[in-house]
Amino acid sequence: MTVELVVTPKSVEHIYELINVGADSFIIGEEKYGLRLAGEFNKEDLKRAIEIIHQAGKKAYVSVNAIFHNEHLDDLVEYLKYVDTLNPDAVIFGEPTIITIVREEKLNFKLQWDPHTLATNSFSCNYWGDRGAYRTCLSKELTIEEIEEIAEKSNYEIEVQVQGMLCMFQSVRKLVDNYFLYSDKEEYIEKYSGSKKLFLYSQDRNERYPIFEDSNGTHIMSANDICAIEYLDKLISYGVKALKIEGVLKSEDYITEVTTIYRDAIDLYYEDEEAYQEEKQDFYNDIESIKPKYREVDLGFFQKKTMY
Repeated sequence: MTVELVVTPKSVEHIYELINVGADSFIIGEEKYGLRLAGEFNKEDLKRAIEIIHQAGKKAYVSVNAIFHNEHLDDLVEYLKYVDTLNPDAVIFGEPTIITIVREEKLNFKLQWDPHTLATNSFSCNYWGDRGAYRTCLSKELTIEEIEEIAEKSNYEIEVQVQGMLCMFQSVRKLVDNYFLYSDKEEYIEKYSGSKKLFLYSQDRNERYPIFEDSNGTHIMSANDICAIEYLDKLISYGVKALKIEGVLKSEDYITEVTTIYRDAIDLYYEDEEAYQEEKQDFYNDIESIKPKYREVDLGFFQKKTMY
């Protein structure tokens, strides 16, 4: 069984493109239930998307890993009941609320654990695995050595993000809106509230950190994109089962191009590992050649403990 290439589509129509270029599975969902989704899929979109994905013989994962407060729970229960009727291949969760609802409502879908920052050791992977999560998406702030050790000691599947932005900070507060209200600049809020084209700028580093607000609060993203295409051989040899391409704040065309490059690299690895070794730098260069303006690509935390 080859490693699974997981992607995050922007729209229902985008799914067709990603199927054509070789994506194996898709993370979809509704913003208020899932954190930092690349695209917004309301209930009707979700139903249609899962039908398309399954018709193509691919897998559909619904993200429900937002931060939930008491006032969200009634809606969350109804949403999960609806998702259950769509027969997704898994629901992605971040904390015990989802497991409790699954058990109390006797829902039938499988579970994947993605808490964003907390999946940093094999004990946690096995703890949630024993409670129903057959896969863990590891924290992004891990070195390649740490990933190897976790994969070796986990009794359940491991997923690693190999491409895209990393989240540096999240708060449920609307920090940008609050700042401009305090500054008496309501016209700025009216123009830019909810925008995904705002940046924090570090003059010392000459880096731009994307910042956006949605129903889950304020999110500040990394200045660079991780690109670990040179490490596919290591990750696969460690037993990592899924490699994720993160498409938040990216265009459909860009996500499709990156998916194509990763598909070619993965296929070459399985066909001829020696040829992959010779060409993996070329794959990296291909991704670097299409990177968005002002955004570099690097190895993230794979070789270092801190990158910000």
